[in-house]
Amino acid sequence: MNQRIRINDWERLDDLQCKGLKIIQDTRGFCFGVDAVLLANFTEVKKGNSVIDLGTGTGIIPILIAGKTEASHIVGIEIQEHMAEMASRSILLNGIQEKVKIFHEDIKNCIKLFGPSSFDVVTTNPPYMNCGGGLINPNDFKAISRHEIKCTLEDVIQISSKILKPGGKFNMVHRPERLVDIIYLMRLYKLEPKRIRFVHPSPYKKANLVLIEGAKNGNPQLKMMPPLYVYNEHGEYSEEIHKIYKS
Repeated sequence: MNQRIRINDWERLDDLQCKGLKIIQDTRGFCFGVDAVLLANFTEVKKGNSVIDLGTGTGIIPILIAGKTEASHIVGIEIQEHMAEMASRSILLNGIQEKVKIFHEDIKNCIKLFGPSSFDVVTTNPPYMNCGGGLINPNDFKAISRHEIKCTLEDVIQISSKILKPGGKFNMVHRPERLVDIIYLMRLYKLEPKRIRFVHPSPYKKANLVLIEGAKNGNPQLKMMPPLYVYNEHGEYSEEIHKIYKS
């Protein structure tokens, strides 16, 4: 962290409140949200594991996993060149470049780049909207992050299955309304659902996110985890969210 890292006029530097980690974000584009933080916390990474984050965006998930786990190496794949370059600067800023690498690539090239069965853990916070879902943002940065323009849900799951080692873990955050598609595609590509957790804005409100883990070639047995509430009845972060942000 002794080298000077460029921060552009349209960018800001955010403190992640986790082991001194920071991140550069583009204020014109798509900044990370609570979903990425929750996915990084939900993902179980063992000492020495290799991890790949598909559609890494700002690089938030690789940075948090680098700070919270003893993964041997972590890769982030991002198709948008400016996002990949910005994420790479965040990696340098935190001095974790020996552990984390960002690639400006289409996730569809992962097999060619790394070979099949090459990672222990996959994380992904993919676009939530399918091609017919919602208005397309005229800002291309946000549109690619939110809509299945460059890759579909099936692309993400199929590629994850190919690059995971047998028994490797697939971890994703998505919208509950896509859950039927998610579970169908996971089983189709031999990623057996193992853990699932619904995230609610607050008690008594319906879930707006779902966290799901699958195991490559795993046996059928799904664990339903308790619901996670982002805010309490008073409109403040819940106790669990505070613990996640401080861990």
